[in-house]
Amino acid sequence: MASSPYTDLDRPPLAARSLQRALIVPGAMWRQVDVVAETGSTNADVARAAREGAGEGLVVVAERQVAGRGRRSREWVSPPRAGLTLSVLLRPGVADAERGWQVVPQRLWGWLPLLAGVALAEAVQRVAEVDASLKWPNDLLVTAPEGEVGKAAGILAEVAGDAVVLGVGLNVSTRVDELPPTTGLPATSLRLAGSGSADRDPLLRALLRGFAQWYGGWREAGGDAELCGLLGAYRRECATIGRDVRVLLPDGGALVGVAATVDGDGQLVIRTADGVEHRVSAGDVLHVR
Repeated sequence: MASSPYTDLDRPPLAARSLQRALIVPGAMWRQVDVVAETGSTNADVARAAREGAGEGLVVVAERQVAGRGRRSREWVSPPRAGLTLSVLLRPGVADAERGWQVVPQRLWGWLPLLAGVALAEAVQRVAEVDASLKWPNDLLVTAPEGEVGKAAGILAEVAGDAVVLGVGLNVSTRVDELPPTTGLPATSLRLAGSGSADRDPLLRALLRGFAQWYGGWREAGGDAELCGLLGAYRRECATIGRDVRVLLPDGGALVGVAATVDGDGQLVIRTADGVEHRVSAGDVLHVR
């Protein structure tokens, strides 16, 4: 019997052809699924494809990413085949006559990372069978059986012309000694949170199918998150709502108060001690308790 090229047999490679057969079917959103052994950044790869005219529905998955970025240019590193690292190409600014989709105004594109968060949380809950929730705006939190909460995934959306590149980085089988240091919630993985399976294939399929379903509804509703049910779903999954928080704003300021809700534009509504409500469209959220 031929020996395996992998020393970590609990981390098998993704089966590219099987994924393509499962996801690229008539009427489906996904039109190209590329699995690469290694790349600098899947977001950079998809942004380049967008500039070169690639159509909506491109997916690039990397078994190893060596120059990945999170929000505010933070590094996102994962050992080979220990997680899911992928980016997708969306063109919400282009009408799709075949599907009856009109152009979605750019002011509503901020819902896309939140939409991806809902699809990711649902996939993790269903396939990995762990307690998962969302921290506004772009983090997936999972709770270990002993109650410890950690960050298992991040989502990064970048505009590239009339396209949006949406990246997801999810720790699946990452061990404690492989996790990066963090200043907020500790990093974790699905396995550390108690998942009995580290098989990335069904997770990826569930994520992409769920995303396509939510995205299709959002496009059909012209980007109206409430009309398509996305707003309600996000509020149900969001662990930030109802918490005392400190929000670090892009201009260097900060807000402290209670996260009252997420509004129809995807903004976090903070109620400060004086009773005034502030709407935040971007910022780093720290859960105070």
